[in-house]
Amino acid sequence: MSEFETKEMIEGISRWVHCESPTADPAAVNRMIDLVAQEFADVPVHVERLPGGDGLGDCLIVSAGPENGEPHGLVLSHIDTVHPIGTLANDNPVRIEGDKLFGPGVMDMKGGAYMGMSAFRSLAREAKLGRRVVYMFTPDEEVGSVGTRGLIEARAEGAAYVLVTEPARPGGRVVTARRGSGRFDVHLRGIPAHSGSGQDVGRSAIREAAHQILAIEALNDEARGVSATVGLVKGGTAANTIPEHAWFKVDFRMREAEDAARLDAFVRNLEPRCPDVKIRVEGRITRPPYRKSEAIAELHARIQETSRAYGLPLEELPLALGGSDANFTAARGIPTMDGLGIEGFGGHTLEEHALITSILPRTNLLRDLMAQL
Repeated sequence: MSEFETKEMIEGISRWVHCESPTADPAAVNRMIDLVAQEFADVPVHVERLPGGDGLGDCLIVSAGPENGEPHGLVLSHIDTVHPIGTLANDNPVRIEGDKLFGPGVMDMKGGAYMGMSAFRSLAREAKLGRRVVYMFTPDEEVGSVGTRGLIEARAEGAAYVLVTEPARPGGRVVTARRGSGRFDVHLRGIPAHSGSGQDVGRSAIREAAHQILAIEALNDEARGVSATVGLVKGGTAANTIPEHAWFKVDFRMREAEDAARLDAFVRNLEPRCPDVKIRVEGRITRPPYRKSEAIAELHARIQETSRAYGLPLEELPLALGGSDANFTAARGIPTMDGLGIEGFGGHTLEEHALITSILPRTNLLRDLMAQL
């Protein structure tokens, strides 16, 4: 018999969704962190709140369970969203339509975060954790975990497993591999001149950018799972001026670690076609590829054994095209399972919603996994 009730779970998730928390608004994110901390006010847990930096919100780390010499477990949830303040009031209010619970961030990932929190809180209250479990609520996953990557990797060191409450994939599937990603800014500086009288002395930064963009996008290789996209471009000052400055942003996705290194080296070593134009590159590989290992396959099999009790087949999605915090821990060889959160559709859109019928079975599963793994 489940100790969780659908009505109470919907109310709790809705309360979290009502607290809008776009990553770029640290005050809003910290209001969300306040809400999470309140959930543990009367629970025997150890709570750390680490201040954010560089315009980011705080990170909350909650731990419970015996210090018995066994490797600890790690659970990861992010509480930031991509939706700006006002989405709730203007575009996607919290509401129920049939089996659908709507709201900004309800699927990605406040639904899964609330479910994981509820499961962990229940076990901590009842002292039913078999090992020490560390639960991290992070403020910046939607921008690549730029402030918390090192913290996640440090807390994952020596862990027996990592569970990530990103939303389930269609059909309730979990994620056992993800592509890695990289973000780079390419700055170009040419020589400005009048577009009519200065063609002999001017050197166009935009023309150089065009050459470099074509070279970068030629790296796309569907067979290898590599994508190279230039999604933002800026440059110039006036239509009758040879542009001195140009800038573009590169997004790389890759399946293999060697491709991550190759793409990183390629963009850092761009050679200008026009020697008078200077190129400066900033950025990095933001998430290493998350590959399915034997240890991850074994963890998936164990989780499936438990999930059958709730009628959840928990089949795998062999490769998710986007990244998550699971990339960091899987790349370090720690058995990691992603996609254990709520089911739903429309993540990052104004139609985002979660499926209510997925809440109880997947919350109960999370509880069993934290208690038994």
